[in-house]
Amino acid sequence: MPDHYIGLMSGTSLDGVDGVLADCSAASTRVLQHAWRPFPAELAAELLALNGQGDNELHRAALAANALSRVYTQVVADLLQAAGLPATAICAIGAHGQTVRHRPGAFDGIGYTLQLNNPALLAELSGITVVADFRSRDVAAGGQGAPLVPAFHQALFGRAGQTVAVLNIGGISNLSVLRDDAVLGWDCGPGNALMDAWCRQHTRQPFDEQGRWAASGRVHAGLLQVLLQEPYFALPAPKSSGRDLFNPAWLAGKLTGFETLPTEDVQATLTELTARVCAADVLRHAAGSRRLIVCGGGALNTHLMRRLQAHLSALEVMSSEQQGLPPLQVEAAAFAWLARKTLQRETGSLKSVTGARGARVLGAIYPA
Repeated sequence: MPDHYIGLMSGTSLDGVDGVLADCSAASTRVLQHAWRPFPAELAAELLALNGQGDNELHRAALAANALSRVYTQVVADLLQAAGLPATAICAIGAHGQTVRHRPGAFDGIGYTLQLNNPALLAELSGITVVADFRSRDVAAGGQGAPLVPAFHQALFGRAGQTVAVLNIGGISNLSVLRDDAVLGWDCGPGNALMDAWCRQHTRQPFDEQGRWAASGRVHAGLLQVLLQEPYFALPAPKSSGRDLFNPAWLAGKLTGFETLPTEDVQATLTELTARVCAADVLRHAAGSRRLIVCGGGALNTHLMRRLQAHLSALEVMSSEQQGLPPLQVEAAAFAWLARKTLQRETGSLKSVTGARGARVLGAIYPA
C-alpha cells in the first residue's frame, strides 16, 4: 500500500501556500498532485507585519495562525479532490508554518525559531494527523534549525561518487552540497525577499515576473559593493537567516546615498546581489560539481538564472524540473518526507548542516 503524505509550505516570499500529495513508500518520494492557493491580501500583509515588532503581537499572531491553518485546510481539500482520495488515505500532513522570527543561539545561548501555525486546528478541520514545529528540536539541541531541506535533497538528488549542488531560492536562498562523505547546507542570504519588496513598493506587483524589470536596469557597482559588505555573507557555516535581517529596513539603510538611482537599477542590483552571493558559495564549497540544480520561485526568474549561469560558467545551471520535480514542489515535498520521518521516529536533521549536537527526530505530532 502506498504511504500517502501531504506536505505544505508557505515560505518567506509570502505569496501563498504550495501543497503536494506524495507517495513516500518507495526509496524516492513521488509527487502525485500539486496545489497552490494565494494568501488573502490582508493575511499576507499581517504575516509580513508580524516579522517585526508591533502592538498586540500575541493576539494578532494567534489569529493569523488560525487564518493560515484555514488556507492550509483548503489546499489539503484541493489535493484530496484532485487525487480522488479520502482523508483516511493520508498518513499525515507535514505543515511547516510561517516563519516570522528566527534567532537560533541568540540572547540566552539557545535562542528560538517561531513559525506561526495552528496544527491542532488543521488536524481538526482536515481529519488528518498533522506534524508541525520541525525546527524547534534542532534549535534546542544547539543547532540552527535551518535549513532542513538538505537531507531531503540528498535523498532526492544525491548521486554516489558525485558532488551535487542544490540551490533553493525562496525569500531566502539556501544551498545544499551533497557529497559522499558529508552533506552540507546553509542559508546564503537574500533570495527573492528584497527583490519582491522593492517590486511591490515601486510597481505594485507582487514580484518581478521572469526578472524583466531587473533586466531593464543596470547593475550599480557602488551599491552592489555596499550590499556585499553585509557581515552575514562572510560568516562560516552553519548559519541561517531570514527576514529578521534581510528586510526593507536593511535595504533602506544600504540605499543611503543612492536615493537618485533609477528604481530599475536598484532592482537589477538586488538581483545581482542574490546571484553573486549564491554563486560565490557554490564556487567556494561545491568544487567538483558539474551542475547546479535550482528550485523555489527563483528558478522561474529567467534573468536571475542567466546571472547565475554567467557567474558559474563551468557548471550547468538548471531547474529542478529537469531532474523530475518542478521547482515550486520541492520544499512542500520535503515536508511530506519529513512528516514520514517523524512518524517513523527517524531523524530528519543533519548535524553537518545545522551544527546541532546530533541528528534529531523533528516535529510535534497532532493525531487526527
